[in-house]
Amino acid sequence: MEFLQQSFSVKFDYKVYFTTHLFDRANDTLSSFLKERMEEGTIQKVLFVLDQGVDEAHPGLKQGIQDYFETVDNIHLILETLVVPGGEEAKNDESLLYQVIDAVNAHGIDRHSYLVAIGGGAVLDMVGYAAAISHRGVRHIRIPTTVLSQNDSGVGVKNGVNFYRKKNFLGTFAPPVAVFNDYHFLTTLSDLDWRSGMSEAVKVALIKDASFFDWIEHNATMLAARDMGAMKYLVKRCAALHLDHIAGKDPFETGSSRPLDFGHWSAHKLEALADFSIRHGEAVAIGIALDTVYSMLTKRLSEADARRILVVLQNLGFPLQHPLLKFEEGNSPLLDGLSEFREHLGGKLTIMLLIAIGTGEEVHEMNEKLIRESSEWLERYAHEQTIRL
Repeated sequence: MEFLQQSFSVKFDYKVYFTTHLFDRANDTLSSFLKERMEEGTIQKVLFVLDQGVDEAHPGLKQGIQDYFETVDNIHLILETLVVPGGEEAKNDESLLYQVIDAVNAHGIDRHSYLVAIGGGAVLDMVGYAAAISHRGVRHIRIPTTVLSQNDSGVGVKNGVNFYRKKNFLGTFAPPVAVFNDYHFLTTLSDLDWRSGMSEAVKVALIKDASFFDWIEHNATMLAARDMGAMKYLVKRCAALHLDHIAGKDPFETGSSRPLDFGHWSAHKLEALADFSIRHGEAVAIGIALDTVYSMLTKRLSEADARRILVVLQNLGFPLQHPLLKFEEGNSPLLDGLSEFREHLGGKLTIMLLIAIGTGEEVHEMNEKLIRESSEWLERYAHEQTIRL
């Protein structure tokens, strides 16, 4: 037998910046980054794609970007800013993906130029996918504008869109060249979007950092009341834990383990069953609650710890239930989420459960009867809490 073999590694390096008023002329965070990466003899263009919700909440943003780039030499700003709908529509409507790719082509955005996305996680996912498949990868800058994208999805290496009514069926692992978290964008979020992103912080704390969970527990009231100081800490700490995980052994998930997806097998299915009318963060909170109770019923997690987790989620303002969690005659379409999760992982089911706050354990099978009992336990718990109120 004859064969040739090749083996090589590729180093990825990017920074996540934390700032306020990124496009203030006195703020050189972005301009310094661009100047450091200038290449002699090349024309570097910058094309912005803007989340429609952000555009409406910050009506002066497009002009502010133009004014800012007047201070940046040797960078050609494309004056036409592409505005796309935010939320899951950005990932469900494939025509939006082609709009971005068409703009990359029309404006000559090459591999020395930048495609910049400003928006929530769904817009960042879609634009990141467009960047990854255009010219086999153009430079992509993310400017997340929600809690969820600043502390989790926006700082990672995943891009994608929904297809076949399946979450992230099409996608890539392609790191951005930089992420710029501007806390000012959080000030205009609705209470729903402010709250939604905190579930990912609870998730990562539960599987990686018990002290961070303690901090969330002690500061839940302030977080729910939109205290910016508390939110800044939550965003930065959660982002750091996310980046630490990416730097581990399997950043592109070539194996079957996805520890950062604790609570997500049901969350992804719940979103799809609800036609994406429920926020991802809300679905994740419900998924966390369900798998927390399952961990308790399988004797992995103490009831005291399980109740602590549920109380924290409630204090942050999350519902713990949804009508689609209910089982009819022992069955639920939610269970299809297990097979879809297994398919997404290459055929081997791997689910993260809890053995303690701050410590997870991977399992490779889930008992459907116990999932139903977990759902029913949550329903009784929520009813008890309602009666007490």
